[in-house]
Amino acid sequence: MPEFSVIVPVYNRINEVDELLQSLASQTFKDFEVMIVEDGSTDPCGKTVEKYSDKISVRYFFKENEGRSIARNHGMKNATGNFFIFFDSDCVIPPDYFEKLSRYLKENPTDCFGGPDAAHESFSNTQKAINYSMTSFLTTGGIRGGKVSLEKFVPRTFNMGFSRNVWEKVGGFREMFSEDIDMSTRIKQSGFSISLFPELYVWHKRRIDFRKFLRQVYVFGMSRITLQLLYPGSMKAVHLLPALFLTGCVVEVLLAIFLSPWWLLPLGVYLMAIMITAWISTGSLIIALKAVPASIIQLWGYGAGFIKAYFQKIILRQGRNVSQEIEMRRGK
Repeated sequence: MPEFSVIVPVYNRINEVDELLQSLASQTFKDFEVMIVEDGSTDPCGKTVEKYSDKISVRYFFKENEGRSIARNHGMKNATGNFFIFFDSDCVIPPDYFEKLSRYLKENPTDCFGGPDAAHESFSNTQKAINYSMTSFLTTGGIRGGKVSLEKFVPRTFNMGFSRNVWEKVGGFREMFSEDIDMSTRIKQSGFSISLFPELYVWHKRRIDFRKFLRQVYVFGMSRITLQLLYPGSMKAVHLLPALFLTGCVVEVLLAIFLSPWWLLPLGVYLMAIMITAWISTGSLIIALKAVPASIIQLWGYGAGFIKAYFQKIILRQGRNVSQEIEMRRGK
C-alpha cells in the first residue's frame, strides 16, 4: 500500500498529462501511485499514460463525462494510499515535492493540507503574468497560500491533500464550481485539522490567454455567492474587494469624464504599484507590463461574476433558493 495516491481528473489534456507524468516520474520520493481519471474525453490520453507505466505506479481510468468532482471521487474509490493528493492536469510538480511532503507530515501531522502555486521558468510571459495576478497580495490578498494573507488558507485542488480517514467521514467532492473550497469547508466543519505548507508549491500553468482567464475568474466570482448560500457567514471582507474595485473603477472613470481627469490618479497609482511589484517579483519588465491587464481582468472578472450572482440569487432571489442550492449539492 503506497503512502500517497495522486488523483488527477482529465478532459482533453494529452500534452498537459504528459508533462505532469514526466514530473511525477522524476520525484526523489517514490512511495506514491498515480490515478489518471479520464472524464469522457474525445481525445483520450491512455497511450500517453501507458508510456510511464514502467517509470511510476500509474493507473488509467476512462469514464463517461460527469464533471471533474465525480472523476476525483472515482479516483478515490479506487485509490489504495493513506493520503489522497490532488493536482490539476495543468500542473508540473517539483522533483522534491513528495520528499518535502513526507517530511512535513512527520513533523506536523495534519488531516488536510495544501500549498501555493508558482510559475515555472518555461511558462509563457502571459502565463507568468496571470500567475502573478492570482498570487499577489495586491490582487488576491494572499489567500492562495501567500506568506501574508487577509484570510485563513483554504486548500485548493491544484495542490491539495487529505487523509483516507477524512474521505471516509466527510465523503467526496460535490459537482459544483469552487468544489475545493466547499470540500475544505466541510472538512473543517467536521473537526479535522487543515494546514498550509508554504514551501510545498507546484508549477501551475493556469489559462494560456486572457480570454480564457476572464471566463475562469468570472465563474469564481459567481461561485462565491453559491458558497455563501451553502455556508452563511463564510463570506469575508476580502471576497468583496474585487466587486468594490470594479465599482470604484466605474465611479472614477465617470468622475474623470464629467469632473476632472485627476480622479483617475488612485487607479493609476494602484496599477503602477502592481507593475513595480511584478517587475521586482519576476525580474522581467515584459511580464510586469502584462501583469497590469492580467490583474485588471482578474479583479474585474471576479467582481462582475460576484455582483451578477449577488443580485440574482440574494437580492432578486432568482433561480434556485438556498434550500435548492443545498439539496442540489447534497451527498457524497
